[in-house]
Amino acid sequence: QVQLVESGGGLVQPGGSLRLSCAASGSSFSIRVMGWYRQAPGNQRELVAGITRGGSANYADSVKGRFTISINNAKNTVYLQMNSLKVEDTAVYYCHGSSGASDYWGQGTQVTVSS
Repeated sequence: QVQLVESGGGLVQPGGSLRLSCAASGSSFSIRVMGWYRQAPGNQRELVAGITRGGSANYADSVKGRFTISINNAKNTVYLQMNSLKVEDTAVYYCHGSSGASDYWGQGTQVTVSS
């Protein structure tokens, strides 16, 4: 089994920055891809950014140029640096890991962008 624990959410003003972290434990060696999803009230969960163990990343169009995903394989930790935050970035952010055969989710961390 794999456990994913997120940290770093909070309240920030528009234009501000936050950094989310997600640490994987347990059978984390099986994870091939990690990423971040988000879900705002009334909306479906959507992919924000994903990254492979090798460092290949992809982003949702809405966050390109503002968010950066990175991974530290030695620490089994994935990060999401969020800059130039907008009100519409407000959501619960979930860490996701995939081994190909199984998917794992963190408990979620709230990000609120408000003045």
